[in-house]
Amino acid sequence: MDDLELRAEADAILADLVGAPGGSVRLREDQWRAVAALVRERRRALVVQRTGWGKSAVYFVATVLLRRRGCGPTVIVSPLLALMRNQVEAAGRAGIRARTINSANPEEWDTIHQEIGSGEADVLLVSPERLNSVDFREQVLPGLTAATGLLVVDEAHCISDWGHDFRPDYRRLRAMLAGLSPGVPVLATTATANARVTADVAEQLGTGTGEALVLRGPLDRESLRLGVVRLPDAAHRLGWLAEHLGRLPGSGIVYTLTVAAAEEATAFLRQRGFAVASYTGRTENADRLQAEQDLLANRVKALVATSALGMGFDKPDLGFVVHLGSPSSPIAYYQQVGRAGRGVEHAEVLLLPGKEDEAIWRYFADTAFPPEAQVRQTLSALAEAGRPLSVPALETAVELRRARLETMLKVLDVDGAVRRVKGGWESTGQPWVYDGERYAWVARQRAAEQQAMRDYVSTGGCRMEFLRRQLDDEEAAPCGRCDNCAGAWIDSSVSPEALTGARKELDRPGVEVEPRRMWPTGMPALGIDLRGRIPAGEQCATGRALGRLSDIGWGNRLRPLLAENAPDGPVPDEVLKASVAVLADWARSPGGWAPNVPDASPRPVGVVAVPSLSRPQLVGSLAQGIAAIGRLPWLGTLTYRGAGGGHAVRRSNSAQRLRALSEAFTVSGELAGALARSPGPVLLVDDYTDTGWTLTVAARLLRQAGCPGVLPLVLAAAG
Repeated sequence: MDDLELRAEADAILADLVGAPGGSVRLREDQWRAVAALVRERRRALVVQRTGWGKSAVYFVATVLLRRRGCGPTVIVSPLLALMRNQVEAAGRAGIRARTINSANPEEWDTIHQEIGSGEADVLLVSPERLNSVDFREQVLPGLTAATGLLVVDEAHCISDWGHDFRPDYRRLRAMLAGLSPGVPVLATTATANARVTADVAEQLGTGTGEALVLRGPLDRESLRLGVVRLPDAAHRLGWLAEHLGRLPGSGIVYTLTVAAAEEATAFLRQRGFAVASYTGRTENADRLQAEQDLLANRVKALVATSALGMGFDKPDLGFVVHLGSPSSPIAYYQQVGRAGRGVEHAEVLLLPGKEDEAIWRYFADTAFPPEAQVRQTLSALAEAGRPLSVPALETAVELRRARLETMLKVLDVDGAVRRVKGGWESTGQPWVYDGERYAWVARQRAAEQQAMRDYVSTGGCRMEFLRRQLDDEEAAPCGRCDNCAGAWIDSSVSPEALTGARKELDRPGVEVEPRRMWPTGMPALGIDLRGRIPAGEQCATGRALGRLSDIGWGNRLRPLLAENAPDGPVPDEVLKASVAVLADWARSPGGWAPNVPDASPRPVGVVAVPSLSRPQLVGSLAQGIAAIGRLPWLGTLTYRGAGGGHAVRRSNSAQRLRALSEAFTVSGELAGALARSPGPVLLVDDYTDTGWTLTVAARLLRQAGCPGVLPLVLAAAG
């Protein structure tokens, strides 16, 4: 078959894919070049093109062509469930039988494996996390790799740790690439790769097979009009959004930096009469699916989302994207705004930066590769164990939070120093070199991205050109549409009524603090005899916090107060009054202690404080102020005895945190006497809770001293 016949066949498949059978649609030249490279030349190719360009059309058209020529199924590694669902639907339009394996459908995996093995399915979409599953790698991946007719790596920038969104699970693709039969084509696609990332991904794709074909196009999005709205605080931003959301075209996405902010914004917009839905990492899968369907059908004005929605949603007629707060990377920002305006002539893209943005960046910045000493400590623990160790067991040996420890292990796995097996992780015994220069460069890159985001907000030049230059787009030029090119078109005023409503929402204090129910795994290995479920008679109750450090209401006011370098001092009056309001609301809630409350609990008989090394005045004045205003006896403070390494250990895992706390406190004779004279539950007051182990250990001591109940009350919760 010559090129003309192959091109005609490819265009006919495209027409079926877009729902225009017999129509005049044709592949773009670079789409055709990619298809021809995959089908005719069986090459490896990297396509870097803007969102909406039609990257998925390349691999679906290539899939049909290859299947007609007797090739095995296409395997697509794709990062997010929403994108998978969109692509399965798109494939069906062209008669492609697509299935997906991900964390949401484990009950279907066996059936899907059979369909792939029998040739019934044409496409298998796999989440990158599956590649790191021991069972999948051992039982499914070898046969799947041998049968694959085309491998597609979607959002391929995730392969490279030079990029803004590196994901270690993607590095597992190296093994799959190396195991492919000769002549099996590979396609990698992304819309967000600068020159360094492009070169890195192309090198990884082409290893051992010759140079990969790179097709890189201009990244302008002619439908997008970019603008920045500068407002003084979170209340103004939320009020502005409530006043202007109805004027934005169609339906769209409102991005926030944190889950708490998404929940706050969703609640306020609903109060103002808008049909909106929250979409975050905490959203249940069924609710996510419903939210996606509601937005696709324009039943909601917007999804209020965190980056959980980032790459994973395909709605061509999305009319706007608004950011309540700046992402820490202009490349990530370009990726998110690229969801809008794919199938419409005009879409609004607005950024509402906040003073708190950088504090939130710092809060979530604990993702850099750990220092060499901690890595070596982990490798030594695995080598000395002589058996697989689970992540909870490793936490007793290394002071790393679980998410960071798991990410480090995945990188070490890809580097060949460890391997994941049934039962956990084990050392391979292979030599491993700490690439400090590379890790330092990546850290500097993250800092440079943050500075670039500040520059994007303040630039007087073209905003689209700025973003395109961040992605090394050689054709970047002024767009003529953004607020700097064409003049601001957005009114930044906020009515007093909207501002008052927003402040009322953000000033509403109080969030629940769930107690710990189980001791961490492996504590006996640290010489601490705590294991299994915490006895009911030693637990604290569900507590309350004034706010979360990650929210844009009380979080904005509490972050400066609780910052590491903040001076100690008496609790501010507004904070004390708000804490008392939380206490009053708590008393009136189901299970509270106010009169006529359903299932009422006994009223607290006094107030006890956790000793603070860094903020003794703040915690002491808060506890005693609550006692005075609430007319509760001030019973005193637990005694800090400096054992166990101190309780100032922060940002570590549960095992290490509990080790530091297990012998840190004691109940003095004076406090024990006060508890005996006032039998009943007590309020336990502290400034901050993160892992929850300080409150757990303190409550256990109080209950062992005879206190029948402990009700924690803190200024801020971490989540």
